[in-house]
Amino acid sequence: MAANSSNTGNKSGSSGGGKQSGPSAEQVVATFQRMRQEQRNMASKAAELEMDINEHSLVIETLKEVDPSRKCFRLVGGVLVERTVKEVLPALENNKEQITKLIESINTQMQAKGRELTEYRERYNIRLVGEGEGEGQGQSAASSSNSEGGGSKSGAGVLVS
Repeated sequence: MAANSSNTGNKSGSSGGGKQSGPSAEQVVATFQRMRQEQRNMASKAAELEMDINEHSLVIETLKEVDPSRKCFRLVGGVLVERTVKEVLPALENNKEQITKLIESINTQMQAKGRELTEYRERYNIRLVGEGEGEGQGQSAASSSNSEGGGSKSGAGVLVS
């Protein structure tokens, strides 16, 4: 109960506590790190699915050169089943198409997460370690170093390693 009422007490009790009404620096960093980890997980999953597509392509190309009545084996739900090439080939091509669609969806989600991360960084003036040292970040580094000269926002920045 005390934790819930502490934010309302700060808002109504003192007008100078602008920083305290928002999340703490630790909460900002934790949220930023969580969002970055989500984006990394998406990228990892997309890379894994790209490898699956490459494997599917290799198998499809191999099976196209084989007699359609030849028997082949396919792993379905952890069980190895015997089929013919003419039964397996369409299923593999369908799986490859579905994986491609899934990768496109994940890439769209990654782009949205990237925009969300950028907005979050700008909102809380988050700078990564080593970001301001070189010209690797382009405009982001230039704009953050320009805003540090004066103003109330520069004191509210968070440095993330």
